Amino acid sequence: MARQDFSFFHTLRVRWSEVDMQAIVFNGHYLNYFDVAFTEYWRATALPGVLAQSAAGLELFARKAGIEYHAPARFDDVLEIGVRCAELGRSSLRFVLEIYRAEALLISGEMVYVHADSRVRKSEPVPATWRSRLAEFEQGLGVLT
Repeated sequence: MARQDFSFFHTLRVRWSEVDMQAIVFNGHYLNYFDVAFTEYWRATALPGVLAQSAAGLELFARKAGIEYHAPARFDDVLEIGVRCAELGRSSLRFVLEIYRAEALLISGEMVYVHADSRVRKSEPVPATWRSRLAEFEQGLGVLT
């Protein structure tokens, strides 16, 4: 995916505690970076946050996460994490994420969530209001299917 295909970026600086003995970011931290960026993306959409979702009993459950490593990040690098809603299914939402240092693509991946009734742990359709808000937020950068 091209950098300009993202409607949202979150900036994060690599901390000392995230670097391993190879002097690069330990691989497990990239999922945390994805999660932090996704949380900020969701906050920016103004859709119901995790506390409101929990109170309603209808939440997003993580279903899948994948990472592809292109190049490592290092201590004190300033990273820009792009987040984009790439696909809306009946009850699922697929997000594409990429991590950049300046213009260099370091990491790409995806996260899939399922909208579900948390009381019975069964999928529920993504609300129409969420669909329209996500499409609006993405500003026509791609068709949400």
